[in-house]
Amino acid sequence: MEWLQLILLALIQGITEFLPISSSAHLALPALLTDWQDQGLAFDIAVHLGTLTAVIVYFRRDIGDFATGSLRLITRGTRDDSTDLLLKLIVATVPVAVMGFLLKGWVENQLRSVLVIALATIAFALVLWWADGRRGSTDKVSWLHALVIGAAQVLALIPGTSRSGITITAALLMGLSRTSAARFSFMLSMPTILGAAVLTTAELLAAEDDSRWGEMLVGGGLAALSAFACIHVFIALVERTGMLPYVLYRLLLGLVLILLLLGGMA
Repeated sequence: MEWLQLILLALIQGITEFLPISSSAHLALPALLTDWQDQGLAFDIAVHLGTLTAVIVYFRRDIGDFATGSLRLITRGTRDDSTDLLLKLIVATVPVAVMGFLLKGWVENQLRSVLVIALATIAFALVLWWADGRRGSTDKVSWLHALVIGAAQVLALIPGTSRSGITITAALLMGLSRTSAARFSFMLSMPTILGAAVLTTAELLAAEDDSRWGEMLVGGGLAALSAFACIHVFIALVERTGMLPYVLYRLLLGLVLILLLLGGMA
């Protein structure tokens, strides 16, 4: 790849993975507007692992609490708040893991189109706007919250939906505060991104891809740095900014994609 392509795609992945604006919609734009060649499976894996590294580093203290809480549960049979949260994250991951495995081929063959991405970007922007108006002030994630958010995450299989967008939407509708909704959504991304990377790695090995390690390391590093900064800024500012800026941006992006489609560029 050209260096400009590598840098741009890595930054797009890092920034849009955690903002509720749909990374798939943004990754569609370079292909529409340029003659760049496809970046390949290996690069996709690298930038996703970069974003996974970022969220792990950001929530390192919580992950440490998960580890000590799990050890305490195994050795003493006692369960604390951190263990409860870990179990809720596991429960919330099950629906998308099952449906992702069952529907992966159908989604890739039937739904990966610019029109689907554009319509989903617009539709779920409006749902996010509605949910933000119904948000609550609850900070503690219940088992019901985890089940509903996990079920909603299945909709992220539709390109253009945004994994973070739909999980934050569900969390807000269930009465969670903006900050708690964002934190649970971002923590939930860890098993989801890891699972997707494992599946994609299997495809890569089967295809015997010989992509260059240098591109993968640089791309993954840039994605990690930009994703970490994005998580930090979003969580710090979300209570003040709300979801309206992201809603408006999604509506504009969806409109741009439709115009490109009508203009014959897609």
